[in-house]
Amino acid sequence: MFKLAVFTDEVSQDLQRVIEIAREFELKGLEIRSLWNKKGPQDLTSGDIKRIKEIVKGSGLTICSIASPFFKCNINSEEEYKVHLKILRDCISLAQQLDCPLIRGFTFWRKGNFEENLEKIISKFEEPIKILEKEGITLGIENEAATFIGNGKNLSRFLSKIDSPYIKAVWDPANSIFDPEGEVPYPDGYEAIKRWMVHMHLKDARRDSTTGEPKCVPVGKGAIDFRGQLKALKNDNYEGYVSLETHWRPEEELSEEEINLPGGEKFSRLAEKASRICLENLQKLMREITQE
Repeated sequence: MFKLAVFTDEVSQDLQRVIEIAREFELKGLEIRSLWNKKGPQDLTSGDIKRIKEIVKGSGLTICSIASPFFKCNINSEEEYKVHLKILRDCISLAQQLDCPLIRGFTFWRKGNFEENLEKIISKFEEPIKILEKEGITLGIENEAATFIGNGKNLSRFLSKIDSPYIKAVWDPANSIFDPEGEVPYPDGYEAIKRWMVHMHLKDARRDSTTGEPKCVPVGKGAIDFRGQLKALKNDNYEGYVSLETHWRPEEELSEEEINLPGGEKFSRLAEKASRICLENLQKLMREITQE
């Protein structure tokens, strides 16, 4: 059976508070993104890492993923490419110190057509694969609409071509709602990607009935068939983590920049309230699925 987790900054910048909420809702894992107003996991210091280990110890929680921004950058910038290779190395070091087997990554900002850039994207992963093989860490690529690969179908194509045991999939159904190709997240996206899947993000979204613009909403209030999706995970014997990435706030809209590059105190404002609502909705859904 799969396990539930939560992004740290979708609750608070204070790790102790995140753990309190995670234990209250009987979660099993934490996904590290921003903490203590650091922009991302790559910015955490040796002192921060020591502090994380001390706080998490004895909590019964596992660090299930390092939510890095790796390769959220310009595919044509050699300077940015080098910066992001350092981000990968820094996040690998963090993962190793926290006994975490997984780092999340992406496929460059969407600046052009996926088909026309696919071979270039693949070539840019040659060096990361060497690094991952040497360190024995898995990189989970997330389908993200702001990047070249925003849905399950295209992520599956990419991973089939890469064909590396160190490059797998982080499936995010809600990101398919934002993707311009209009993939149905479940069952279509999931069926395309499930063979590669090592981790899943959970948030909900729908397109505005008037403008057609996508936006995040509380879990259970969007266009995604989460009942079907979660039942499929159970039936397919998926034993990894499903990590809440709320991305919705009850009293204000997150900006496009905050959604694409989340982190820090401003992003986490009102996060606990939003995540509580989503966790309550998720718990209700889980109880219903278990009883069926």
